[in-house]
Amino acid sequence: MFGRKKRYNRQLTSARTLLEQLALKFDNRVSVRLWDGTMVPLGKDVDPDLFLSISGPGVVGSLLRWPTPDNLLRHYARGHIDFHGADIHTFIEAMYVQNSRSRAKTIGKSAMIRALLPFVLEPASSSVVDNEYQGNVSGRDRVQAENLDFVKFHYDVSNEFYELFLDKEMVYTCGYFTDWDNSLDQAQYDKLDMICRKLQLKPGDRFLDIGFGWGGLLCHAAKHYGVQAHGITLSENQLQYTQEKVRRLGLEDHVKVEICDYAYLEGDYDRVASICMYEHVGIDNMDSFMQKVNSLLTKNGRFLLQGITRPGKENMKSFRKMNAERRLLAKHIFPGAELDHLGHMVQSMESQGFEIADVEGWRNHYIQTCKIWCQRLYERREDAIKCVGAEKYRMWLLYLVGCSLAFKNGGARLYQVLAEKHARKEESGMSPTRRHLYDGEQTTSEEEQLRVA
Repeated sequence: MFGRKKRYNRQLTSARTLLEQLALKFDNRVSVRLWDGTMVPLGKDVDPDLFLSISGPGVVGSLLRWPTPDNLLRHYARGHIDFHGADIHTFIEAMYVQNSRSRAKTIGKSAMIRALLPFVLEPASSSVVDNEYQGNVSGRDRVQAENLDFVKFHYDVSNEFYELFLDKEMVYTCGYFTDWDNSLDQAQYDKLDMICRKLQLKPGDRFLDIGFGWGGLLCHAAKHYGVQAHGITLSENQLQYTQEKVRRLGLEDHVKVEICDYAYLEGDYDRVASICMYEHVGIDNMDSFMQKVNSLLTKNGRFLLQGITRPGKENMKSFRKMNAERRLLAKHIFPGAELDHLGHMVQSMESQGFEIADVEGWRNHYIQTCKIWCQRLYERREDAIKCVGAEKYRMWLLYLVGCSLAFKNGGARLYQVLAEKHARKEESGMSPTRRHLYDGEQTTSEEEQLRVA
């Protein structure tokens, strides 16, 4: 007993000493609460409400022996490490210090080793988690039927959970901020309308939405542009939610939705949209996906594809290597997802009979969207934990802030690509200008939206 207490006190002293050294080097606005309740500030002017907690010396021992992103995520998901006083996005901003890498190099290695030595043999706190996909997370050797398992893992968490942080139309893709101070509801309304404008939807058009989410675009297009809308999904939760929404809005004669894999869909459509479903297709399946969409379109039909990408590299082999962070995302949040690069996206479209009309980058818009999602989920954390449990809530919070930061540092990009089914030896059917997108644009206010609804 005496030896254990002595080791315990030595660990506390070492942890405080190390954190005090870090404070001298980094001087940020947060503190660390150790397992005995001691608060150690990491700067001279800390915010008293912002602190990171560590539940015990076993957490330090575990991370010391297995310093991997996966191990860190598991301890955070179990609550062994936690953030307090603000959402993680705000917390990370408070921790940010310029030139952090060069500052870290000035910490003496011998001092670091002495401080960590008491934790080397400390038994690890359990980091077993439940929220983990059990199959092949990369999805590269998938058969088409596996798409259903991938979709269910991510989208069938529960509609109630998504309602906690999405806008009133339940749009789970990037908003479009005509003003950075706009609300999320306004940004998503403007995004749906911009998609319709780009496609130049008109009454009677047969419009297909591949991966329709919770029906926001389908209902907007039917209600405001008079199209005959058809949506397909692999999520039972999304299907049921959208069916109820269509009934509530009285759009049964204009909107049809069903469970269907895009590979097996048949029909003729004047316009097709696929908004951030592209990430689920897999790079090996891009050509067949584009070929399928092309086969569904009528002459001069238009296709708007919105997809998250990564910056291209010298060759596809190096581009497709899965680093630890992307494997982590696939394992716990998005199994089967694979981000392409813009060049290959466009190449796949052109090789399968599309003529590219416009490419627009929306990276900054997704930074803002994910930041707002993260903050909204944090604000309703008690409801989220009741809905999906503390472990899944923490993982999703970290996922949302990770996405926002990935877009901010340029590791992730977002593009809308508008294409037309190529009519051989004929002129394009596209408008001579893009005046229809912006000239005389009347951004509908939230009050007007409510009146229309």
